[in-house]
Amino acid sequence: MTSFRPLLHAAPLLAVLLAAPALAEQAGNATTIDLAAAAARPAANDLARATVFAEASGTTPGELAKRVNELIAEGLKTASAYRAVKAQSGASHSYPVYAKGGKIEGWRMRSDLDLESTDTAALSDLLGKLQASMGVASLTMLPAPETRSKAESEAIVDAIAAFKARAKVIAEAMGKPYRIKHLTIDSGGRAPARPMMRAAAMASAEAAPMPIEAGDSQVTVGVSGQIELLE
Repeated sequence: MTSFRPLLHAAPLLAVLLAAPALAEQAGNATTIDLAAAAARPAANDLARATVFAEASGTTPGELAKRVNELIAEGLKTASAYRAVKAQSGASHSYPVYAKGGKIEGWRMRSDLDLESTDTAALSDLLGKLQASMGVASLTMLPAPETRSKAESEAIVDAIAAFKARAKVIAEAMGKPYRIKHLTIDSGGRAPARPMMRAAAMASAEAAPMPIEAGDSQVTVGVSGQIELLE
């Protein structure tokens, strides 16, 4: 007698194979919608960065190096009294000064001293003292890493909530439930640091503390993704 068991076992598999294209077609016809949302949180500019410089002109590079290095050494010594301020040597440049005929008639040298502190009062007082013999090239305010990280975490929560709110509005308007297919979080849009000044200050023997107004920066987080409307 002929056995039909192999055919009977193959029947469920055949049904699955026949149904697979239909399921794939159904999934491929699902409505998907691209969405984006963003949120921002303020972050206190509690970190100050400043650059002061010593500059001199002379007839020989060796003469200049001695004068400028002495000024930088004095600046570092003055800064060492302020424990809340981090000080370190910065860039140094020397270049020739040419006469009209193209002949070198002298040299100019500049060396920087970089300062950083979360104590704006201490930095302000230090800058006032340094201006007696040095110029201020720049003063910038920005959030400290810990401050920025906290604001960024809060902005991420807000941005995701805004994304879900938009998705809900769209799904309800279409009269269908939805699911989130994927999300991309972009927190790379860093707000630029806030420059307080970028011009060299005039040296003064009785320079007062430099006024510093910190303010806030906006930390922005963007969320983009795709939702799928369910049947």
